[in-house]
Amino acid sequence: MPVLNAFISDRSRQSYIMGPLGSGKTYGTIQKLLVLIKEQAPNADGIRPTRWAITRNTYIDLAGTTMKDFKEIFIDGEMGYWKLGSIDPPTFFCTMPLDDGTTVKAEFVFMALDRDSDVRKLRGTQFTGAWVNEVKELPKAILDMLDGRIGRYPTTIAGNVECSWMGIFGDTNAPDDDHWYYRFAEEETPENWSFFRQPGGLIELPDHDGDGNPAFALNPNAEIPPGLPGGMEYYWNQKGGKADDWIRINLCNRYGFYAEGEAVHPGYIDSLHCLSEEPEVKDAPLYLGFDWGRTPACAVLQWDRSTDRKVQVDEFSTWNLGGKSLKMSAATFAPELKRYLNTEYKGLPRKGWGDPAGDGGGQANEATPFTVMTGHGFSVAPAQTNAILARRLALATPLREVCMDGRPRFAISPKARITRKGLRGGFAYRRLQVSSERYTSEPDKNMYSHSCEALEYALLEMGEFHQSLSGGIPGDAPRRRRRKARMAIRYGD
Repeated sequence: MPVLNAFISDRSRQSYIMGPLGSGKTYGTIQKLLVLIKEQAPNADGIRPTRWAITRNTYIDLAGTTMKDFKEIFIDGEMGYWKLGSIDPPTFFCTMPLDDGTTVKAEFVFMALDRDSDVRKLRGTQFTGAWVNEVKELPKAILDMLDGRIGRYPTTIAGNVECSWMGIFGDTNAPDDDHWYYRFAEEETPENWSFFRQPGGLIELPDHDGDGNPAFALNPNAEIPPGLPGGMEYYWNQKGGKADDWIRINLCNRYGFYAEGEAVHPGYIDSLHCLSEEPEVKDAPLYLGFDWGRTPACAVLQWDRSTDRKVQVDEFSTWNLGGKSLKMSAATFAPELKRYLNTEYKGLPRKGWGDPAGDGGGQANEATPFTVMTGHGFSVAPAQTNAILARRLALATPLREVCMDGRPRFAISPKARITRKGLRGGFAYRRLQVSSERYTSEPDKNMYSHSCEALEYALLEMGEFHQSLSGGIPGDAPRRRRRKARMAIRYGD
């Protein structure tokens, strides 16, 4: 297993390994931990002292997965003992005599860290190093604070010897390509950091027949650890009944996005509706859709009237400002959006519509989002309705229908990354924690919902709602469809 062995041998200040399910990366990481505690130089008493933080996003995962795997190598009673049930985090105290007459004495402190606010748990801690299990679930703020707590034990005062090595290492399944891991591993690797990527258990085959349906095959270069049930067949058996994106991430070891829940727009097919490259922006008007609230979003579209295709060429939301969701009023959002559009789409006329609920004022001051946008030179009017059925149909219809060229009447640029991920399932009805397959009646409000609803408002006013009255929902009689839609507008369904 050359990649895994290279990771175990690496002594960069930070090192990480990404691999598919069952690739042995977690056990390899524990083996690296075992090697590192033996490498610590002994003090005058022949003791090799170290202290380690072992982290996971929740205590449920920490106890059910990380600690369970740890116990298979660090055996309770033979190599040390546990301290559990106190106000302190679960800790394993390891004592291990070596053949050279020295003794390893290591502490392993298990901590759940999944929110930026959890940095307070790390204040005052003194560690040699840290193992981060499932790196993709770790906020960057936690990693930054953790980096400041390593190399603090042992010292000539505490432990009576210098720290031989300090650092952070971790394992993970493939994260999203928006994750900080992707940026550091693939684009701008920091100094003294190392990233290792195991081959996938499966590989995706080219779409030879052009039907858009992916095919997968076993990867002959996969790293198969001893004891993996079924060997190579483990990966083939795992793919049954799984979504394609799940297979790509967890079995092919490819960066990607996979969301749980029931998609609000199941008619969206990324390989069909997403353009292969950013479209050429035409010398034509921009149509803007807005969703307000404390994390406003704007969808930017153009209309190819020769084919009646609506193309989302861009998006802008608080997630575009600093890479995270910043709460702001329309008064803050408007100048940022204006600056962006003037830079990227200078000289193009624009017209927009937004959630009519934003006409009520009081979101940050007495001015409504519409008056604020008007004050910054935007032509933005309330949409004719915010009825849920009307908005959903405004997007569902062009997703389903095709133009004369055989392509869908709606297309999206890869530049609109948040909206695209929302349509792929981020904008979804959350599954309820019950025995049957049931979902919430309303989609979750998250980073994807605002961008997707902004798109719905734009399409609603670009004629798609009236188009839906004649096209409508498959299997629904035209007269009944029109009545449903009108009732939706009247009662706000």
